[in-house]
Amino acid sequence: MRIATEVVMPGRVEPAGFQLRERALPAPARGEVLVTVEATGISFAEHAMRLGRYPGQPRFPFVPGYDLVGTVTAAGEGVDAALVGRRIAALTKTGGWATQVLLKAAHVVPVPEGLDPAEVEALVVNGLTAYQMLHRRARVRAGQTILIHGVNGGVGTTLTQLARHAGVRVIGTSSPRHHAALRDLGVLPVDYHDPALATRVRELAPAGVDAVFDHVGGESITRSWSLLAEGGTLVSYAMLKDSGPMIPAFVALLGRLAWLDALPNGRRAGFFDVWGGKLLRPRRFRRRLRQDLSTVFSLLADGTLRPQIAARMPLTRIREAVELAESHTIVGKVVLVPGPR
Repeated sequence: MRIATEVVMPGRVEPAGFQLRERALPAPARGEVLVTVEATGISFAEHAMRLGRYPGQPRFPFVPGYDLVGTVTAAGEGVDAALVGRRIAALTKTGGWATQVLLKAAHVVPVPEGLDPAEVEALVVNGLTAYQMLHRRARVRAGQTILIHGVNGGVGTTLTQLARHAGVRVIGTSSPRHHAALRDLGVLPVDYHDPALATRVRELAPAGVDAVFDHVGGESITRSWSLLAEGGTLVSYAMLKDSGPMIPAFVALLGRLAWLDALPNGRRAGFFDVWGGKLLRPRRFRRRLRQDLSTVFSLLADGTLRPQIAARMPLTRIREAVELAESHTIVGKVVLVPGPR
């Protein structure tokens, strides 16, 4: 038996309400691996989950943690023995905020040797989301211009670097305190509080932008749609930040996007879910996940991607880590690591 330390989300709580517990893990079953976690991350999904506003989240209590990076320390029957000792990454949705986890071997992706686990972690859900939105959904091309809302976040900074690597011009909305750092990444920043935001974007892209990546939802969807060029694409990955009923709000968002997408003007709109296709086409989902994450890790290995890590903090400081991640004062991602920092 291995003893794992886990962070538990007991209910709809403030960050101070998270709990630490120890739990004995059995040996890996057939098709499973035991992973010693070296890094896991805090994303907006956990914020939504602690408010009970993430579609499909488990019932409380549960262990959060959308993704992780770690080393395989044991394997069950039917698993390639070569995996033991290998560093891997996994998209988990929940369960990652722990020192050790059991995972299906088919769900892990090998990580190239020599990479910093925290840097890899910063690119698991963020890198997969950014890569698939940019290349599988919007299908951007060199010479185009895109608009990223909340460009200072983990997904936004990764989107920016992938877009710049593809020869795409990036306009991004954020608080002015982040503008200097964003310019260093090659972003043309716009103040998201500016009442004339749409005018500012039009000044930078008079014919409109070729794609908008909108994590805000609500009325922002209409404004984002209005800023598209002919043939442009609106990609929403909004997490329903308002306090109203979740299901009606989500249905309304999908309905609005479907209505916009149906308009006969050559522009497209849709909602992006990193888990999309998992139930209907699981083999394709896992194949694409492995392909796209492997590409992201290769871009990290060759220096194309520079993960934006706001802080590295231990699981035992989970309250401070979550408060920092939700403070809107940082650029990049807060990464949880095993030891004290």
